[in-house]
Amino acid sequence: MKLNVGVPNSMHVAAMVQPWELALSGAQVGQAMALADQLGFNKCMLGEHFIIPNEHIALSGDHYFHTPVALSFIAGHTKNLRLSSSVSIVPLQNPIVQAKAWSTLDWLSGGRAEAMFGVGWLKEEFDMLGVNFHERGKIADEYIAAMQALWTMDAPEFEGKYVSFKDIGFAPKPVQRPRLPVWLGGDAEPVLKRVAKFGDGWSPFRTPPEKFPACIDFIKSQREYDGRPINVFFALEMLNVGAHHEVLDDPRAPGTRSKQKILDQIGWLSELGITETIVPLPPGISGLAEYSDRLRWVATEIMPHIA
Repeated sequence: MKLNVGVPNSMHVAAMVQPWELALSGAQVGQAMALADQLGFNKCMLGEHFIIPNEHIALSGDHYFHTPVALSFIAGHTKNLRLSSSVSIVPLQNPIVQAKAWSTLDWLSGGRAEAMFGVGWLKEEFDMLGVNFHERGKIADEYIAAMQALWTMDAPEFEGKYVSFKDIGFAPKPVQRPRLPVWLGGDAEPVLKRVAKFGDGWSPFRTPPEKFPACIDFIKSQREYDGRPINVFFALEMLNVGAHHEVLDDPRAPGTRSKQKILDQIGWLSELGITETIVPLPPGISGLAEYSDRLRWVATEIMPHIA
């Protein structure tokens, strides 16, 4: 099991954020991620929205970074920490521009970028950005295929309904080969089929944990699955988040200070097929100093037992 870390103060979702995060500056976020890097955490992760209607701010917040920009900032403060979205809403941006952002991040960071894509849920955001919400799944499939063509082909070309290109050059390519890793976030059957076709990993959101093994089997049963390893990320705190960011108060979601309980939770997730997780923070963290101490405690007391 690999342990990832969420980027503090990167979003203000009511079901997930703690009050101390809201006071962090950009410099302090960089400091926190530098510590996570030094302690051996696997990956940092942050979410993305571009614009939030007023009626959703109470639950979703309106504070979100542009993912590749924020991850580039973090890359400059770290050496080994992998750099992931969770998730980037792939239909909302031109795929050529997205491919350039991710390949730039991967090239500059020495091959540490991992794109986790989702199709989105907030129709008003699509409307304001001029993207057809009802075609977002088809758009996502085409955009991901186009990006992978740009990342892997010496002479990239692609012909689709939503994007086409040929007779072009595209550089820098990602450092990682055969291509930059792509994860897919979400729960619906089309998401699982998208993982089988394009993905290196899956991140469930509202799927009950007990169904993870069946979903993984479904991914690997698809005709377009070619036998590549499929990693799976899930954090227990996601059990507290409803489909539209409602607070669910799931008793399994809050973090604990009990070493044995954390090890038991990680063991349970591993049995369900999870390969990466985040150890959730206990309630009542008071600030950056206590958060940093928690990272050190996890690195000392938990990591050695799950390597």
